[in-house]
This record gives sequence, C-alpha cells and structure tokens, in this order.
Amino acid sequence: MAKKRIRIDMEDADGARYDIKLEGNVTREKVLKIFEMMDLMNIEEDEQKTTNMDSTGSKIWHIVDKFFPMGKFTSTNILEKYEDEYNEPVKLSIISTYLSRFSTKGKIDRTRTGREWTYQTIKLTQKQQ
Repeated sequence: MAKKRIRIDMEDADGARYDIKLEGNVTREKVLKIFEMMDLMNIEEDEQKTTNMDSTGSKIWHIVDKFFPMGKFTSTNILEKYEDEYNEPVKLSIISTYLSRFSTKGKIDRTRTGREWTYQTIKLTQKQQ
C-alpha cells in the first residue's frame, strides 16, 4: 500500500512560520484536527488583505486567485486578465516582479520553462509516495 504524505506550511499574522508534516495513515479526521489547531492559534488568511484592491499587488493576487486557482499560468496570462478585469494598463515587468515576490513568500510555485517562468498556486495537496 502506498504511503500517504501531507505537508502544510503556514505563516501567522506576526510572521511566525509553521511547517507540519503528516505521513503514513493520513485520515480526514487527522487533517481536520490540524485545521482545528490552526483555528486555536488564529492562523487564517487575512480577509482584509484579499479584499483591499487599492494596490497593484492586491489586484494581481486577486487575478491569480480568481482565474488560476489550480492550473499553471504565466505573467502574460496575468497581464491579459488584469487589463480585462480592471480596464487599466500595467507593465509586464511589474506583474513579473509581483509574481516573483509571491513565489518568495511561498504563495505560488515558480518553475523555469524554456525562456519564461510558469507559476502555480500552492494549495494543500495530498501526495502518493
């Protein structure tokens, strides 16, 4: 039987980072206990950050979250969706800079594909080993 493994990386509002790994007999109940622990520690996504659309960075993250929650995308994909969504121009270099920052913060995964970068949002996943 394949061994299951789940890894959860979190950061709280104070900047403290938490890395949790579950290996072996991973059940739904065990994962729910982790989420209960997160709730007790007040580790949750800050809703104000995601709804505040004043900055370019928050607008770019909104595009990533809305249009590419699971699949891969490039900075050009974000540029097209950004201009359609907000009816305002933005430079490709600005989008690339923000995507690089999101990658550094651990919000998205960044992979070199030929001459460009491809990105994918990091979600809680269950891997078979």
